[in-house]
Amino acid sequence: QVQLVESGGGLVQPGGSLRLSCAASGSRLSFDNMGWYRQAPGKQRELVATVTSGGTTNYADSVKGRFTISRGSAKNTVYLQMNSLKPEDTAVYICNANLIVNMEGATKGYWGQGTQVTVSS
Repeated sequence: QVQLVESGGGLVQPGGSLRLSCAASGSRLSFDNMGWYRQAPGKQRELVATVTSGGTTNYADSVKGRFTISRGSAKNTVYLQMNSLKPEDTAVYICNANLIVNMEGATKGYWGQGTQVTVSS
């Protein structure tokens, strides 16, 4: 069973920065896409950013130029560097990882428990 553990959330002032980390259990696991989603109070869950095993990234328009997603060297860790944070970035940030389950590239998705990010004065 794969477990995803997120860390790095907290309370910051507008314009501040946070770095989120997500680590998947297992030393021999291979993942395709990994990413971050967020869910604000009263809102639906939305995509923030994704990164493939090859390093190709995709961002929501609302975070382009401010957030950077990256993979760790072990390929079972994903980071989200968040700069110039705005109050509207306040949400629970949830890690997603897609485990490669066969040689044909089929994947199985896993989700973390989420970490709270609050941007407020």
